[in-house]
Amino acid sequence: HVQLVESGGGSVQAGGSLRLSCTTSGNRRRSSNCMGWFRQAPGKGREGVAALYTGGGITYYAESVKGRFTISQDYAKNTVYLQMNNLKPEDTAMYYCAAGLWNGNDFCLRPVLSNQGTQVTVS
Repeated sequence: HVQLVESGGGSVQAGGSLRLSCTTSGNRRRSSNCMGWFRQAPGKGREGVAALYTGGGITYYAESVKGRFTISQDYAKNTVYLQMNNLKPEDTAMYYCAAGLWNGNDFCLRPVLSNQGTQVTVS
């Protein structure tokens, strides 16, 4: 059973930065080799934001965030980060951490998302 807990959301002005953190527990390392972030804006479907292959650090990003967002991990702390720079109003959404299977150049396959999410609001 994987547990995912995010933190770091908030409200910023356009052009600002936030860093999201996701700490995992349970058997995440045995059951998944991909960590990622998804988001969902009001009235819209869920979309992938970023993914990271935990075994080698390979990353994958949505076109809309490339060059602005960076996903990284602290393997010893079981923590994954999403550094978000130059935020835009269209980045406003609830962000969810996810654990799944690395699928090459794509978002995590069969992702298990956190229950709570963290709100990011850009004005």
